[in-house]
Amino acid sequence: MNFIRCEIPDVVIIEPVVHGDDRGYFVETFRQDRLEDFLGFKLNFCQDNESKSSYGVLRGLHYQMPPFSQTKLVRVIEGTVLDIAVDIRKGSPTFGQHVSVELTGENKRQVFVPRGFAHGFIVLSEYATFAYKVDNYYAPECDRGIAFDDHSIGIEWVAESEKLKLSQKDTTQPLLKDAEVFNFEDNLYA
Repeated sequence: MNFIRCEIPDVVIIEPVVHGDDRGYFVETFRQDRLEDFLGFKLNFCQDNESKSSYGVLRGLHYQMPPFSQTKLVRVIEGTVLDIAVDIRKGSPTFGQHVSVELTGENKRQVFVPRGFAHGFIVLSEYATFAYKVDNYYAPECDRGIAFDDHSIGIEWVAESEKLKLSQKDTTQPLLKDAEVFNFEDNLYA
């Protein structure tokens, strides 16, 4: 596996080695020991999630507040998405900045999204199957979000706005300046 730090160094792209031949392929999609060695701290993924969505579906920008804040390890099984991670740690030198990575069933890339980041994605193919691990259980009372179209963040979602498909929840999220966020000085992995 190859680990690549993004422009925001806490967000990491993981490129697994794909072993393929005329029969198909084999890929090791997760190695906890290697990821922990690279990051320098322990992880404990406890829940796997999967969604299937059609072109233009935009999910996000979502996160959970303590005590149920979550690290995510995301990937696409089939199709193509533009994956987004936004630093929402007040006091961070990259607060309000984002990373965008194209994930496809073909490139097998994954993104490590640490606690203290909002996460979202948009489907760019006809359909996409999206899978991710989290290190804390879903807790509705801690569920939060930020407006996907907050101009202060400046995300280019790639699809035409009239083709976006959003949940009711995602059409009413607050701007970053009004959202409950994390404190950069807090140790989110304590």
